[in-house]
Amino acid sequence: MGKHLTKLRKRTEAKRRLEAIASRRDLTLIIHYSCESFYDIKDGRTPRITSIAIRNFDTGQTQSFSIHKSAEQEHVPISDIADNYDRLERVMLDEFFTYLKTVNAYTFVHWNMRDINYGFQAIEHRYKVLGGTPVIIDDNRKFDLARALIAIFGVGYAPHGKFGRMHSLMEINSITAKDALTGAEEAEAFEKGEFVRLHQSTLRKVDLIANLLDRTLDGSLKTSATWWEKHGIHPATILEFLDEHWIWRLVLALSAIIGIIAGIATLVY
Repeated sequence: MGKHLTKLRKRTEAKRRLEAIASRRDLTLIIHYSCESFYDIKDGRTPRITSIAIRNFDTGQTQSFSIHKSAEQEHVPISDIADNYDRLERVMLDEFFTYLKTVNAYTFVHWNMRDINYGFQAIEHRYKVLGGTPVIIDDNRKFDLARALIAIFGVGYAPHGKFGRMHSLMEINSITAKDALTGAEEAEAFEKGEFVRLHQSTLRKVDLIANLLDRTLDGSLKTSATWWEKHGIHPATILEFLDEHWIWRLVLALSAIIGIIAGIATLVY
């Protein structure tokens, strides 16, 4: 299959899944989390989780799990979190995976949470490292909004820039960046032990993803995509379709011949 037809089918599938989400907002959860920067880890271990937020798309109610809340529950001063991190992270993830057992019919909308560096696998792996048994969410219950926007609008829908496409979309749509930290700022906050600040950023970003999803569904999302990209139209798509479906080439050829004959007949008579 040609690349333009492949893009068209990905676009169609993304829009189909968005329609399904729109019809079941009550069974849709927005998830985001923050963690230690994996770029700064030199010993090969996976990044520690600092906070997780899950927002119900319909009601806006948000569940959150964070290292500083676990510290408070365990009566550990914030200044001592670093010395007790593994124990507190286990407490936090115990709560998170217990919660997941109660939402096994929901779809999880996320932003680029798709591998062991940053994603569901990363959270699951951390829990295993800490001695837990994670609840595994089926891939068909995950929806990556970041990838869907590329499928629908093309890679040029928002510049990646210094801080990523999420922050670019915030600027394009005039959405305030208050509390939403960049990757570099999150890494700095972790090193400084500013766990409350990291948690506020996670909450802000899960709210932002819900905002972007809402705008995508109602057609009000502003992007840098061209008119052709927004509507999934490319001349090469038509050519590839005709190349792969000979019967349509035959129909067009016959139509052209009939048109020529009709034109000649008009001139003669």
